[in-house]
Amino acid sequence: MSAKVWLVGAGPGDPELLTLKAVRALREADVVLIDDLVNDAVLEHCTQARIIPVGKRGGCRSTPQAFIHRLMLRYARHGQCVVRLKGGDPCIFGRGGEEAQWLRERGVEVELVNGITAGLAGATQCDIPLTLRGVARGVTLVTAHTQDDSSLNWRALAQGGTTLVVYMGVAKLSEIREQLLAGGMAADTPVAMIENASLPHQRECRSDLTAMEEDACAFELKSPAILVIGAVAACDEIKRSSERGPNLRQLLVSRLSLRQER
Repeated sequence: MSAKVWLVGAGPGDPELLTLKAVRALREADVVLIDDLVNDAVLEHCTQARIIPVGKRGGCRSTPQAFIHRLMLRYARHGQCVVRLKGGDPCIFGRGGEEAQWLRERGVEVELVNGITAGLAGATQCDIPLTLRGVARGVTLVTAHTQDDSSLNWRALAQGGTTLVVYMGVAKLSEIREQLLAGGMAADTPVAMIENASLPHQRECRSDLTAMEEDACAFELKSPAILVIGAVAACDEIKRSSERGPNLRQLLVSRLSLRQER
């Protein structure tokens, strides 16, 4: 595992969600370049390594991406095992793909190690199944923050029939709401706003598309947070009702059918 760069997903925050492969890479690392959102508890697996913070967070002072590239290249060319440790999964809004390409173009061996992404972990912690037979036939992961500040095709997303999981959307709640409504998504579509996914201080706010901006303000929602938009985001509410009647899927299907009839 020497003279190599591992692009490793540390998961959403809970250190118990780290994969065995990630632990193996960390134990063999000489240098670990660590993102801001990685839980420090993960570092117990790499006490032998030099730890270099290379944080990148919206609205904060960030380490330039070009500098991170040069650091990985320098240590790898010195024959050291380098781990680039990222929150969540390195290839879901984590620049893992572009970092791997940049390094391989310069002759560096690279291996990607998956991590559990915050959208999945946050939803699970809130008893939200991102897909559910007869209710949500798929899930779409999107980021509200783009490099060139261009807008997503919200109309297509509104009409896609999948659960929508939005990353980096706290600062753009108004735009998300307006665009999805304009695209034809029902005003009463359930929304779950989940802050600090999988951590002990995780918080959640349940709302709907119309009220989510107002509710987020009252809740004082802060980043990092993900939005789960779709019928399955009502699972917590329906779950309590289902204990006294039909099962969860039947209730959600019924609710979805009523919404489509409107």
